[in-house]
Amino acid sequence: KVQIKNFETALKLFKLDNAFYPSTEQGLAALIEKPTTGQVPERYREGGYLEQRKIPPDPWGNPYIYISPGIYGDFDLISYGADGREGGEGKEADIRNWDIQ
Repeated sequence: KVQIKNFETALKLFKLDNAFYPSTEQGLAALIEKPTTGQVPERYREGGYLEQRKIPPDPWGNPYIYISPGIYGDFDLISYGADGREGGEGKEADIRNWDIQ
């Protein structure tokens, strides 16, 4: 949940600078490297938007799912939980940005 919140903050800073969120195709990689395809940001921050300069996997080693525009908001961020598959309960439950307060 903390990493999803960190991504949300970085994505909001990206939008603040560039007036749009990265596209689904550009993905979270747009937070560490200036996109060169699709809508290219003109005011991209030197050094990107994440301190660690890499996109960390979710706590189970799986990539986060990023969709923009999102179905539930401007963008959707999802971890599919321990099993890496949609749905599930307990530690297999999905962690989704629109469910986090």
